[in-house]
Amino acid sequence: MTAMPQARTRRSALVGAMCALVVTGTGLTGCSEEDPNAGTNGVGKLPAAKIQAETRAAAKSADTVRLSGNVVAGGNTYKLDMRLKADGGTGSVTAEGATFKLLRVGEELFLMAEANFWNNGKGEGGKSDAAAADKLDGKYVKVPQGDPSYKRFSGFTDKDVLLDGLLTLHGSLKTDGHHEQSGTRTIRIAGDEGSGGTLDVSLEGKPYPLLLVRGGGAGTLTFADWGEDFALKQPAKDETVDYGRELPTS
Repeated sequence: MTAMPQARTRRSALVGAMCALVVTGTGLTGCSEEDPNAGTNGVGKLPAAKIQAETRAAAKSADTVRLSGNVVAGGNTYKLDMRLKADGGTGSVTAEGATFKLLRVGEELFLMAEANFWNNGKGEGGKSDAAAADKLDGKYVKVPQGDPSYKRFSGFTDKDVLLDGLLTLHGSLKTDGHHEQSGTRTIRIAGDEGSGGTLDVSLEGKPYPLLLVRGGGAGTLTFADWGEDFALKQPAKDETVDYGRELPTS
C-alpha cells in the first residue's frame, strides 16, 4: 500500500514535465489552466453578438484604417489595398486583370489607370480612341460627380460604406476560440459555424477587427494601421486630367 502514493507522485511529476516540454517547445497551453483573457481588453468574455457590436463600434470610431485583401461580388473578384479616413482614401484596386489607383479628397475623386483601361481593351474607336487613352495613361483623371463611374469607384474610398458592408457575419453567431493575427491575440466569432463568415477581433487595446473571412468564399480581408494618420492631398496639376462630363469608360 505504501507504493501507491509514490506512484502517484511519479505520475504527477511526469505529467508536469510533459506539460512543461509542450509549452516550452510549441507555445501551446493545453496543460495550463491560465485564463486566455487575462491581461486583455475583456471582449473575449462577451457573447458573440456583443463582440460583433463592440468591434463595429471600435471600427467606426477610428479615424483611419488600412484594408487589404480580396472581395468577390457580382461574379467579379476585386483585390484591394486601400488606406481610408473620414474625408477620403487612397490605394489600388485590381479587377478583371486591370489595376487602377484611386484617390479621393473630400468630394473630389481621381482615378489613375493604364491606357488599355481607358480604351476598354477593345480598340473599337480606332486610332483616335487609342490616342486619347494614351494621353490618360499614368495620369490622375478627375471623375465627374455626375458620371456613373463616380458612385462605383468612390465606394472603394469610403471608410464607413466599406466597413458597414463588410463587418457583418451571417447566421447564428458563436465564438470560435482564441487565435492570433500578426502577433496580436484575438477572439474569433463565426456565423453559422463559419459558413456565414468569421471575424478575428483584437484582444489588445481597442477591439478592432483584424481579419475577416467572408462566408461562401466571398473573400478574405485584413485590417491594420487603425488610427495611424496618413497624408491625403490632391495630385499635382501636371499629373491630372479633367476629362469633362463623362469618362470614356462610362
